[in-house]
Amino acid sequence: MTDVTDREHDDPSERRLVAGWQGRYYEDFQVGDVYKHPYGRTVTETDNVWLTNLTMNVNPMHFNEPYAAETEFGERLVDGTFVIALAVGMSVIDVSMNATANLGYDEVRHHAPVFHGDTVFAESEVLSKRGSESREHVGIVETELRAYNQEGEKVLSLKRTLMVLKREYARPSAARPTGWPEGVGVQPNDLT
Repeated sequence: MTDVTDREHDDPSERRLVAGWQGRYYEDFQVGDVYKHPYGRTVTETDNVWLTNLTMNVNPMHFNEPYAAETEFGERLVDGTFVIALAVGMSVIDVSMNATANLGYDEVRHHAPVFHGDTVFAESEVLSKRGSESREHVGIVETELRAYNQEGEKVLSLKRTLMVLKREYARPSAARPTGWPEGVGVQPNDLT
């Protein structure tokens, strides 16, 4: 038996441009839908120290091991704003790839601490949606974002409201996905 794929037998002239995941548009959101975002992310000491230093967070709980060892947690905690940023970032692939603006983050709650070495997972639930009253090309979507550690313990929740493009205005295509300038990469006429 040889290790030959069907692709090796295909005629190269039959290449085709296929659209990748282009994110959800306003029309794709349905109230009650829950998206479990792919790719859990293990938080490292470097993540915590860098963000703490970048944001000038001088709470020793995040960067001073002897100090943190004397607290009820017995070790340093990951900066809560890192956890927020991480969870929001995880949700982009499903929720805001086609957002034109984040309108707000509400009811932010840290339910449990995050430690170096914890792996964070996130999911979003669609709470509401409506057309924009001032911009016909977008709709307003509200989600609840929840993050969990590897033990299934909820570590974060927040409500997020954003403006999302309507598909008819975005006109996505395989030849020119969002962010690609015209003329970069394989051209559609090369494959037809």
